[in-house]
Amino acid sequence: MNGRITVAGLGPGSDSMMTPQVLEAIRAADALVGYTGYMKSIAHLIPDSVQTLATGMTGEMQRAEQAFALAAEGRQVVVVSSGDAGIYGMAPLIAELHASGRWPDVEIEVLAGISAFQAAAARLGAPVSHDFCAISLSDLMTPWEVIEKRIEAAATADFVTALYNPRSRDRYWQLHRFRELFLRHRSPSTPVGIVRNVSRSDESVALTTLGEFDPDSLDMFTVMLVGNASTFFSGERMITPRGYFSRDAEDGSTPVGQSIMSGSFRAIAGLMKPDGRPADERWAVMHAIHTTADFEMQELFHASPGAIRRWHEALTAGGATIVTDVTMVQSGLRKAALERYGVTARCYLHDPRVAELAKSEGITRSQAGMRLAAREHPDALFVVGNAPTALFELASLLHRGGFAPMGVIGAPVGFVNVVESKHRLKAAGATPIAVIEGRKGGSAIAATIVNAAFSLDEAEAMNPGCHV
Repeated sequence: MNGRITVAGLGPGSDSMMTPQVLEAIRAADALVGYTGYMKSIAHLIPDSVQTLATGMTGEMQRAEQAFALAAEGRQVVVVSSGDAGIYGMAPLIAELHASGRWPDVEIEVLAGISAFQAAAARLGAPVSHDFCAISLSDLMTPWEVIEKRIEAAATADFVTALYNPRSRDRYWQLHRFRELFLRHRSPSTPVGIVRNVSRSDESVALTTLGEFDPDSLDMFTVMLVGNASTFFSGERMITPRGYFSRDAEDGSTPVGQSIMSGSFRAIAGLMKPDGRPADERWAVMHAIHTTADFEMQELFHASPGAIRRWHEALTAGGATIVTDVTMVQSGLRKAALERYGVTARCYLHDPRVAELAKSEGITRSQAGMRLAAREHPDALFVVGNAPTALFELASLLHRGGFAPMGVIGAPVGFVNVVESKHRLKAAGATPIAVIEGRKGGSAIAATIVNAAFSLDEAEAMNPGCHV
């Protein structure tokens, strides 16, 4: 009878997560070979008749050769690993030695086990339901330079990433470096799940973010899962959407336009650079990029802290007024939102009084329109997407004091006085503002910033990576 080596994954720790195949192999074995710690954990499952051979850490080669020596005598040998034996376990070493041809009469087989990251993922909810990878931070077998390349690749490709061997007593800096590399490509708000001793009696679970987790709190018994751009928390669960809600529903329940927009926003979230912006501001930036297909908007967009959220609260409270410099901005506002919240959008440009005021004061009609609107609707949200002179007027009114509107959005576009008008607005006072810096802008961008404020409560549903 030929000898056989069966490489078996014991699962993450609990007997209940060991497969029936593995249990049967242990009971039918002549000899059992494994790491001392793993052998102790299954001692109660090993029949008295089974010979056992155990070695400590870094004794993998010794264990493998002992297994082949026993199998060459015609024995049925089981080599055990934790989790799945093929994932950072004994299966590849046994397979490589077998491929050397030194033991031609020995047969080998590998039995699947539940890996630690699978068990951790199940405990967290559904964080690896889309493309994912696993990286070990141990550089005992792999040069750190190679590990860094893999970390960079995972971060830039937006893989959900499972981390094995994150930290040990003497290997403490690698996890700090991992976070540094990931933060070059991922938002600090990226969800992170940390599970220690998964499936065991002292199991612990923590939900945190890429920017906030403490690298020094992890050890060799910990698995960390880093989400992708669409991963989000829902209560105590960590979820990476598979994409069902971004597809057009066959029964027509999801409008085609809505699903296309949802898909666009997910794509934008994955391509944006991590910048540490608060969620409400990031939502507005995503709208600006969606409107222009210009990722420079991420650099050009500037807003007062909390401005988008404050506007959302004021606009959705009902009865607010929006004043625009041109009718094109009005055209870009979400009509359904205006109607739902009873918001009135006004443009004074064609008001007969504006022409008279402009002539008498020697100013442009855009300036006159803002001056008149400020008198009649001093608490409105003022939105400028075309005329820099309108922004000059608003900045002057704010600078003089006594004028405290809901806010001002400055996004005129062009070459004459455009940049200067935006500088003036930014220096005009404490009123909440949003500005597209430089020469870029336009009515569509000005309107989409308002729409971002209207839809802030939709941010989680449209793009779960944007936690509001």
